[in-house]
Amino acid sequence: MAPHKNTAAIATYGDHEVIKPENKLRKYVSDTPFVPGEDDPVARAEAALAAMSGEFGSMMDEECDRLDKERRAVLKHGFTKATTEKLFHAAHDIKGQAATFGYPAVASAADSLCRLIEYTPDTTRIPTKLVDQHVDAVRAIYREYTRSDAQDLAALLSSRLREVTDEFLIRENRNRPDILEQITGGPSIVPE
Repeated sequence: MAPHKNTAAIATYGDHEVIKPENKLRKYVSDTPFVPGEDDPVARAEAALAAMSGEFGSMMDEECDRLDKERRAVLKHGFTKATTEKLFHAAHDIKGQAATFGYPAVASAADSLCRLIEYTPDTTRIPTKLVDQHVDAVRAIYREYTRSDAQDLAALLSSRLREVTDEFLIRENRNRPDILEQITGGPSIVPE
């Protein structure tokens, strides 16, 4: 692939900086250099994202509200097939969309909740307090994202959630060596 030089843009203000991350989309679309004057699908995609970027905060609000709603359904009805699936999908969507919406640090807490649901052999044994901690962490990381120490706090919180979740999953899967290897053997697939 032809290298495409693209760096993060940083705007510095008196009390904060706004960092616009490097866009790595072009290298995944084509290995052919862009020819000026031709249709540029990457530019169109970037323009569409830029046009929507003002809505990302409200979209993330909606996703966090959805996650909370699904948590409340689990608390009210227990871990049924439907409530479990909806909670998983709400967390999974946040995990996948967090970076696009401009909140990448939220993804790790959402990923931990996905892992908890995915690798627990009997979801009815998941402590609701652990679900609450995950949902509350996602919401808190998002809510406090403008703090100067938000990234550090998010990393610390997500790390601790992952430790507690792994302890639970290891105990629940103690008789399933293939699952134990998946739980302990690989790093998180969430981009950092």
